[in-house]
Amino acid sequence: MVEARIARKKGDVFLRADFEDIGGYVQVGRILRQLIQDGKLTRIGQGIYTRASTSPFDGSVIPRTGLYRLTEEAFRRLGIPTGLTDMQRAYSEGRTTQVPAGRVIGVGRRVRRKIGFNGMSMTFERV
Repeated sequence: MVEARIARKKGDVFLRADFEDIGGYVQVGRILRQLIQDGKLTRIGQGIYTRASTSPFDGSVIPRTGLYRLTEEAFRRLGIPTGLTDMQRAYSEGRTTQVPAGRVIGVGRRVRRKIGFNGMSMTFERV
């Protein structure tokens, strides 16, 4: 039932709250853990999951989409406003030629979450 719901969903980010109507907290957690072990999902934050695929380089399980886009989608689903960082704004306005690395995302309010996978995590800049 959870796999069918994931297959129907258009986005790549799934919140634990998306599955509340299926069963209890422990039961949903058990199903999500099993999907992670099967390589179908990966956890990128507390209560935040995404579709997974196998890396062609080393065979590890990785998210299908980049971490920046996943963070933007997760924040949109959580109601956290996002925007351009100062560095992204300077680059788009031509004030610098230094390309932003894509590991920083602009947020409209304080964020205490950690979003990332495999030792890489996003940092947040207040905009």
